[in-house]
Amino acid sequence: MNAPSDFRSDNATGVSPEIMRALAAVNTGTMSSYGGDEVTARLQSRLSEIFEKDVVVFPVLTGTAANVLSLTSLTPPHGSVFCHRQAHIEEDEAGGTEFYTGGAKLVLLDGPAGKYTAETFSERLATAGLRAPHMVPPTTVSLTQASERGGVYTLDEIAAITDIARDRGMGVHMDGARFANALVKLDCSPADMTWRAGVDVLSFGSTKNGTMGAEAVVFFDADKVGNFIYDRMRGGHLASKMRFLSAQLEAYLQDDLWLKNAGHANAAATRLSQGLTALPGVKLLAPVDANEIFLELPEAIIAGLEGDGHLFYRYPQDGDTVIRLICAWNSPDEMIEALIEAATRHATGVAAE
Repeated sequence: MNAPSDFRSDNATGVSPEIMRALAAVNTGTMSSYGGDEVTARLQSRLSEIFEKDVVVFPVLTGTAANVLSLTSLTPPHGSVFCHRQAHIEEDEAGGTEFYTGGAKLVLLDGPAGKYTAETFSERLATAGLRAPHMVPPTTVSLTQASERGGVYTLDEIAAITDIARDRGMGVHMDGARFANALVKLDCSPADMTWRAGVDVLSFGSTKNGTMGAEAVVFFDADKVGNFIYDRMRGGHLASKMRFLSAQLEAYLQDDLWLKNAGHANAAATRLSQGLTALPGVKLLAPVDANEIFLELPEAIIAGLEGDGHLFYRYPQDGDTVIRLICAWNSPDEMIEALIEAATRHATGVAAE
């Protein structure tokens, strides 16, 4: 492969052929609108099978919509949402949670690899909401699986956090934009990583893992749905031709496509990280649990790769010489080898100097 590589994001790649075929298949005839179609009904049943219990499913257009609408169902305007400082709802959604909830406060927690611990959560809760009505009460906790720095919470880590939340009467939200990647890493059931571990509502992501653009909000307890149907409508995320969202998700789940895609992305990231960290001056900043890689490396190597036309993002918020690489469901071996070869060549130049 002579063309430069592209590791900017798993959003930068294309759509699985299976998804395209599913879209074409529902693009004939007519079906009921706004979710009253048979494809959406089948999706509800399929996800109930996958999660081993009756779930309530709402397809939406974007991951941001899935997150903020989920949190709105769990969080009153005077409440608070505990999350990691690097969580998507904090860094990448332009205050969407605050906007949709009508003013709920985000309470930020720290921890390596984009994860916080039960101990950190408990310590911050100790003084939360003590001076009502001057302080907002703790109402919700959100965790990202896999995290924005590539970390994956173990089942025990999730349960430890949700146990604390339960003791305080708080709701639990999981941002699963890369849910399949985390599931493959843990090699467990979807039920074990969610409701059995204490999660109330899941933002079930698929766009980063092969669909054109479809996410789902999955409630594990119908009593938690609240006013979601109205919040989704008022927020502009009730798709009229919902069958095209549901068809993507149905095909995504068919024959374990979602797990195969995630497995490929995770394995590609492992190979790439191993090849790059073997070079002098390259430091891995977080474990490669899923398909994201965060590296610190000499500026000369970064500049050399950029000069060659390889695509990736610098992450100055983590350091002047930190980059992020993300592998996708279809990242070819040739692209991985191309980046390793180029980095090796530039590292040789650095060593010679």
